[in-house]
Amino acid sequence: MSETHGIVILDFGSQYTQLIARRFRELGYYAELVPYNTPLEDLKSRSPLGLVLSGGPSSVFSEDAPQRDVKELLEIAPVLGICYGMQLLSHQLGGKVSPSRSREYGHSRVKWEDSFGDFEHPQSVWMSHGDVVEKPPMDSKIIGFSEGKHPAAIKADRYWALQFHPEVAHTDHGSELLRQFADQFCSMKKNWTTKSIKDHLLEDLKEQVKSGGQVLCALSGGVDSTVTATLLTKALSKERVKCVFVDTGLLRKLEFEEVLEMYKELGLNVHGVRAEKKFLDGLKGLTDPEEKRKKIGHLFIEVFKEAVKEIGECEWLAQGTLYPDVIESVSPRGTSVTIKSHHNVGGLPKDLGLKLVEPLRELFKDEVRRLGEDLGLPRKFLWRHPFPGPGLGIRILGEVTQARLDILKEADHIYISELKANGLYDEIWQAFSVLLPIRTVGVQGDGRTYDFVLGLRAVTSVDGMTANWYPFDPAFLSMVSNKITNEVRGVNRVVYDVTSKPPGTIEWE
Repeated sequence: MSETHGIVILDFGSQYTQLIARRFRELGYYAELVPYNTPLEDLKSRSPLGLVLSGGPSSVFSEDAPQRDVKELLEIAPVLGICYGMQLLSHQLGGKVSPSRSREYGHSRVKWEDSFGDFEHPQSVWMSHGDVVEKPPMDSKIIGFSEGKHPAAIKADRYWALQFHPEVAHTDHGSELLRQFADQFCSMKKNWTTKSIKDHLLEDLKEQVKSGGQVLCALSGGVDSTVTATLLTKALSKERVKCVFVDTGLLRKLEFEEVLEMYKELGLNVHGVRAEKKFLDGLKGLTDPEEKRKKIGHLFIEVFKEAVKEIGECEWLAQGTLYPDVIESVSPRGTSVTIKSHHNVGGLPKDLGLKLVEPLRELFKDEVRRLGEDLGLPRKFLWRHPFPGPGLGIRILGEVTQARLDILKEADHIYISELKANGLYDEIWQAFSVLLPIRTVGVQGDGRTYDFVLGLRAVTSVDGMTANWYPFDPAFLSMVSNKITNEVRGVNRVVYDVTSKPPGTIEWE
């Protein structure tokens, strides 16, 4: 998906780079990411109205630091430098950058000396850097200082630069600052709506899959793959898009039957496959989360190979991969650090013989949900909490067995049912249970037990890139704990996770 006259973000490797694009799109401005070393002529061909230099983990002094001639960029369009981007601008334009004696990380405050424009500037901001700008370039002006008395914001005729991250939710009024950059500094008009997203995707799909071949669509039961299948069916036809919904045994309680029926009501050409034994056998003895993820991915491929034989030859395989999946696996555009692999990211084995189509690969979850609403999917389904592709396989820490799956399914069903019954489900971005690989002593029915510990997780978020734990009323947690330990055999202790992201991830594995 590409659009001229938008914001182009050069990815220097920050874990927050995807958020910059999301914030601009959220505000109604088209934005796309490219590698920091994208050829100059390629950048010019996109006719950007603004360029953003993202943050990154490197120091401008490192031998392997990603470099870019910022003077060339300034000739193309106005530039916004964020964190590493600010340091790169300063370093190359005659300023002075030095290693900081103490790293600024987390919440900080900015003292504003001047203004970028007539709008409310963030006071509380999110910092994440080791180097600092001691002296900005001669043509710029310092307009804000950090608590450590280092320049936190500078501006010049062709660029703005920020030492903090306006794209993260922890920075007050950060989105307003980005809005002003696009609107005032770049003279950009809003051009990114749900309709424009849908029109772009439908056009791209018709062009990409114009050969007339059949498309095999991998359905997981989640929002992303369902929107992918619906979009493909609308762009092509029900006859060309053949969906496969696999019961891996790792789905939630009753999910396979309920979702399969919904798919048929949506008019999708869907083929249900029972493969519980295949996945359980394949996961036997595996305890490392990365090994489990990769094994589940390989098993999916095997199932699809078998499905192709049953439903007929296909030329394409469609997947519901999203931006966060890509950035947490490996950045295809920059140098972001790998956090964890995703079973649907990274390409396909050559012997599968299918070409990959991922229409949602550059969309965020909220954009996918709005797109789904526009395509006519039920809102109650679209706003279900995210569910990982590997399913409960990564919510059972340690080896996955049928007995442990049964325990987790029952406990999680109680937890989610109580969230809905108490009007809490829609307040929470994602909630789930985790079965821990440890046993503790308990007293149940006047007898000693030695059973598993169950962890409960609930977070608020807008995109999954950052998240805060949900502050339940203790009475609710007590009620859920009592219900689970009374009704689910094999659990005698329940704990609640109060870790935000960062430093943790939302899922435990």
